[in-house]
Amino acid sequence: MAIDRLIAARLKSLRNERGWSLDELARRSNVSRATLSRLENAEVSPTASVLGKLCASYGLTMSRLMHMVEDSFVPLIRRTAQQLWTDPEIEFRRRSVSPPAQSLAGEVLECELQPGMRIGYDHPPRQGLEHHLLMIEGQLEVTVGGQTHDLRPGDCLRYQLFGPSAFATPKDTTARYILFIV
Repeated sequence: MAIDRLIAARLKSLRNERGWSLDELARRSNVSRATLSRLENAEVSPTASVLGKLCASYGLTMSRLMHMVEDSFVPLIRRTAQQLWTDPEIEFRRRSVSPPAQSLAGEVLECELQPGMRIGYDHPPRQGLEHHLLMIEGQLEVTVGGQTHDLRPGDCLRYQLFGPSAFATPKDTTARYILFIV
């Protein structure tokens, strides 16, 4: 897939820009050296969990990383042009509705997490990163700051990231939500 090759090339360039070896990045991210090598060579597709760990190591949001692999900023992004990424392990889908841009402070993601799935992040990509999560369909448990919030359609959870966070769906319910990142 073309997006996987672009992500692989960007991950490799980020590591090289910092002068880090694969061993150094493995230590910083808690991702195995073998996995990093396979990712950078586009032999495997990255999972949301692994990308989260790598982005935290680089001090980037996942959306910022995705923007780095995209071509240019345009004011109108038709749905057909919005970048869609799927985690190959858990089929988590993430559509970049309004990707990050240097002149804009925020970004918007449309996300869908399948039933009985959990995504956990050990560290925020940036301390104090602001999220506004609007539930569209289904049910979602979001754990942030040691507190778990049960979200239903129409609910909005606003928070800043300073530590671990997790997103989980019940075993029989999909969650579809919009995430605004500032």
